[in-house]
Amino acid sequence: MLLPFFTALRDARVPVSMKEWLHLMEAMDKDVAGRKVDDFYHLSRAVLVKDEKHYDRFDQVFGKVFAGIETVGAGEDLTTEIPDDWLKLLTEKYLSDEDKAAIEAMGGFDKLMETLKQRLDEQKGRHEGGNRWIGTGGTSPFGHGGYNPEGVRIGGPGRHGRAVKVWEKREYRNLDDTVELGTRNIKVALRRLRRFAREGAADELDMDATIDGTAKQGWLDIHMRAERRNTIKVLLFLDIGGSMDGHVKLCEELFSAAKTEFKNMEFFYFHNCLYEGVWKDNRRRHGEKIATWDLLNKYPGDWRAIFVGDATMSPYEVTMPGGSVEHWNEEAGAVWLTRARQQWEKCVWLNPVAERYWSYSASVSMVRELMDERMFPLTIDGLDKAMRALTR
Repeated sequence: MLLPFFTALRDARVPVSMKEWLHLMEAMDKDVAGRKVDDFYHLSRAVLVKDEKHYDRFDQVFGKVFAGIETVGAGEDLTTEIPDDWLKLLTEKYLSDEDKAAIEAMGGFDKLMETLKQRLDEQKGRHEGGNRWIGTGGTSPFGHGGYNPEGVRIGGPGRHGRAVKVWEKREYRNLDDTVELGTRNIKVALRRLRRFAREGAADELDMDATIDGTAKQGWLDIHMRAERRNTIKVLLFLDIGGSMDGHVKLCEELFSAAKTEFKNMEFFYFHNCLYEGVWKDNRRRHGEKIATWDLLNKYPGDWRAIFVGDATMSPYEVTMPGGSVEHWNEEAGAVWLTRARQQWEKCVWLNPVAERYWSYSASVSMVRELMDERMFPLTIDGLDKAMRALTR
């Protein structure tokens, strides 16, 4: 049972090492978490999974390997398979208050699981409706699509949210680095870029120092300390307009997540490529520009710079004076990007276009070269790599 679990994790590209597997076997041998499959789930995930982005794949593998199994390594195997066609939802049925009270009196969770195993062993065919066998649309405590206030959902979507236990419930699917980005996913990836320090007023209780001081002095000796904060300072440059219109929602989510994660953050807008001026209000972009030279002089090299844009433009916009489509730029965009790269050594470019399309645009290759190959796709995996690059 356990060896196929290990190989299935490796096949699903969950990086599990033999050393970690041996640690899990040692924990099982010492009965750290007991033999219930739910306890084994939490134990094995804590030992084997090193990064939360792999939680969803781990859950999928665990659900396939241990489907229908109640205990691990105790010789008990629930092997009856549940046919897929049982999972078709027929109708919703509700019980009277008296019937609900009678079902709640079955004996609690342990009695419920014991009865489930017994009925799985006894039942050989499909069942729809009713109040005893496992099926759909009924009032039995087992199945789905029906109603029982103390039941177990087996297959299909839950309808009432009242099951005591939901089989193969995947709570971490939006942490997988292969799924579409969202604000929560972006926050998880941005947390790679952190450097904590205690600065400011001492307004937080230092519990360890208080205990130590009290023990030494013989009376209550209260110690305070400054709050622990993320001291990373970030400059966020966002390409706006034109081909970026199709990526507005994604950039909004990135901006929202970055404002939450980075207390020291300044943001500016540009169009297509960095030139001699940027702005903070798109409604006044032509009248209230900020000189790029001022930013280079104001923000020292310990700031991290993040450029967000598809880098899709005419090559002249990158290489030639006057190449901008909005104004006459006296110096080429490549000159300004080089200056930014030299000023902020820890600098990356996030591209919302899928990486497989980058080779179709010459300007993407140019910008990527100017950024010293530090261009990353705006995906969870790309964000993770970008944050790692900014910490080196």
